[in-house]
Amino acid sequence: MIVNQLVEKAMKKAQGAQATLRQSESTKVSFENDKLKSAQSSQRTQINVKVIVDGKVGTSHTTDVHDLDGVVTRALESAEFGSPAHFQFPGLQAGTEVKVYDEEVLPVTKPEMIQTAQEMMDLVKEYNSDILLGADVRKKVSKTEFANSSGTEFANENTDFGTWVHGQLVRGTDILHAGHGLSWKKRAIDHVAIARQVIEWFRMAENIVPIKSGDMPVIFAPVGMGVLSLTLVLGLNGKNVLLGSSPLAGKRGEKIADQRFSLTDNPLIDYAGNSSKYDGEGIPRQVTPLIENGVVRNFLYDLDTAGRAGTKTTGHGTGCNPTNLLIKEGDTPYEEMVRSITEGLLVLDVMGLGQGNPISGEFSVNLQLGYKMEKGEIVGRVKDVMLAGNVYDALNDIVAIGDKAEWLSAFGGSHSIPPIQIGSLSVVAR
Repeated sequence: MIVNQLVEKAMKKAQGAQATLRQSESTKVSFENDKLKSAQSSQRTQINVKVIVDGKVGTSHTTDVHDLDGVVTRALESAEFGSPAHFQFPGLQAGTEVKVYDEEVLPVTKPEMIQTAQEMMDLVKEYNSDILLGADVRKKVSKTEFANSSGTEFANENTDFGTWVHGQLVRGTDILHAGHGLSWKKRAIDHVAIARQVIEWFRMAENIVPIKSGDMPVIFAPVGMGVLSLTLVLGLNGKNVLLGSSPLAGKRGEKIADQRFSLTDNPLIDYAGNSSKYDGEGIPRQVTPLIENGVVRNFLYDLDTAGRAGTKTTGHGTGCNPTNLLIKEGDTPYEEMVRSITEGLLVLDVMGLGQGNPISGEFSVNLQLGYKMEKGEIVGRVKDVMLAGNVYDALNDIVAIGDKAEWLSAFGGSHSIPPIQIGSLSVVAR
């Protein structure tokens, strides 16, 4: 394999070396403003080399498979100015098999992808022809080769398939956006169900209703949980913990959320968006409990950060980023949550990061799509509303967790998230 050649070349001067070759072929069909915008395929090759020379780390990258000598030379040269090496390249370790390749993805043609996108748009148009629509269908087949100087060597193939549909409805000065989609490593995605979910969100927004400012109960739908989950992703990142920028630093073993709240990182789910047998550093993937019954159990580490922190990698290299996050389901049906609320807010989507500080947990965000609940029913969409609070305060004020989680694509993976009801947050209506 090419990666073995790269390691062999690097080891003439380095004390340790690692090489990765990734090759992929992607096809994407995209609709915009009700019309086909593009249907194109592309190929990509990337070679990454990492070395340890005299106790320092050097890296280099190239997209040219004929530039083997050059990419190795640049990695060796960069080590002179590199950071200290707090790790050694790992030897071969057995990993857990996980399904990440689906042969059904390969034969999907561009006409079939166009048809899938058109079917989603047609369904939404049947509900309301005034909605201006876009849609995307994507597939990718990729191969990764990996080797290091400690004897770790592997190759794998992955597939990815995803569908999305999104719409905009303009009524006078009012502009309503709604969209949904899912990326998976398997062909079997129910694009009809995705379109029907978007229709339901538009239907729920037919009536625009006023809402008063004040503290009130809030239900975060699974797709709206990004407000809370982004803070947790940043807070549980081992690099942020090491640097002290995470408010969870030093809180392993401490309670930071309601006892019903548990969060796990699981890269070993067949066909989930970020599943794999090994991470990018040749470490076997593992299931990592992050929060159990409200208590912080682990952080996410790659080799370098774990070495600097004096702990072990969790198989999340490079960058200490999550794979597939799972929030444990509760025992309360979503419908029961809604019925329990006299007056409150249902959050579907927010506009960006707002004016808060995601890593600290403080948030102040404008709602892009939210609904008012009144006397146990969803009565309509709210406009010009801001939601404010602190994520960790909210996680300690959980009233109920839904009994059915939904798979969503976010943070580079597929995540299983149930709806969560918070006792009280600040709602500001303008």
